[in-house]
Amino acid sequence: MVDALGVAVVGFGWMGRVHTQAYARVRHHYPRLALRPELVAVAEEVPGRADEAAEQFGFASATRDWREVAADPRVRAVSITAPNFLHREIGVAMAEAGKHIWIEKPVGLAPQDARAVADAVAKAGVQGAVGFNYRNAPAVEAARDLIASGELGTVTHVRIRLFSDYAAHPDGALTWRYERERGGSGVLGDLASHGVDLARFLLGDITSLTADTAVFVPERARPTGATAGHSLAVGGELGPVENEDYVNCLLRFASGARGVLEACRVSVGEQNNYGFEVHGTKGAVFWDFRRMNELGVSRGTTYQDQPVSTVYVGPGDGEFAAFQPGAANAMGYDDLKVVEAYRFLRSVAEGTPYGATLADAVHSATVLEAMTRSAESGSWVEVHP
Repeated sequence: MVDALGVAVVGFGWMGRVHTQAYARVRHHYPRLALRPELVAVAEEVPGRADEAAEQFGFASATRDWREVAADPRVRAVSITAPNFLHREIGVAMAEAGKHIWIEKPVGLAPQDARAVADAVAKAGVQGAVGFNYRNAPAVEAARDLIASGELGTVTHVRIRLFSDYAAHPDGALTWRYERERGGSGVLGDLASHGVDLARFLLGDITSLTADTAVFVPERARPTGATAGHSLAVGGELGPVENEDYVNCLLRFASGARGVLEACRVSVGEQNNYGFEVHGTKGAVFWDFRRMNELGVSRGTTYQDQPVSTVYVGPGDGEFAAFQPGAANAMGYDDLKVVEAYRFLRSVAEGTPYGATLADAVHSATVLEAMTRSAESGSWVEVHP
């Protein structure tokens, strides 16, 4: 017997659409999932957008006020894909209303926000999942297994990069993303948060760091209407960009490994250039998100001039088998969110967390806050989870 689970989506920009599509697809890939998500409600404050979403995707109801979702007894689980400054208020309210939550990173503007949502989830006894999607790639999980197996020897250092051009255009609209009050940190919360999660997922806790940040596009035009994604704005009043475009950070891990994390949202010529390189005393592993389903692996006993082989992930790696029958059949970005939806719904069904949790969000936010303090002081800063 498969139970129906009423789900809602709060915030219907691009990520709200991705969550909705993941709910629609999840049982196609996981037919034995004990819950069947039903699209009960969608909330979006931009006039008309929720109604359009309901018509296109089949939500039973639409509203501009997320509080109506919190009060709706039909809703048992909520995706929170609203802007960062709303994460804490909505997340706490949904948990207190007894709703399980799947919330996008970075979960608020500061570690206090992530902790508040985590505490509310724990107190309510509901499940809380966080949108750190890149750890769901089968190749990333295979890399983690390879590292844990000891085949690379003792890990010595890692380099993680997240370069994008989504904010490179000088006419990019001055949306909430660029404001401290509504967006919090800039590229730290947007991209570096993923890098921190990958670093911890692969190598364990970060103990100290030193960081440098910069703003390269200091002013942008204010939009004159509703925006979606990374819209352009021409002719509007110019306003200051209040958070960072770029961060470079040196990391020290509890294991003794060292790391470099670099992220930039204004990298002309870079489109989602995300990945990592992990080196050990016997080998190395390399991953590039743009070639999401393969790894570069070097292992053996030659040390010098040791070759790197391309390894395609297959049904034995992570959740690959739920999507493709054999290695080198590609998975895509949206598939990672289907994996996330599955792990969230499985957590709800079984009462046990699967995948990234709010504890991971708190850890990430703590590291990001340490990066901010380091950039301000110009010194090494210890990380206290």
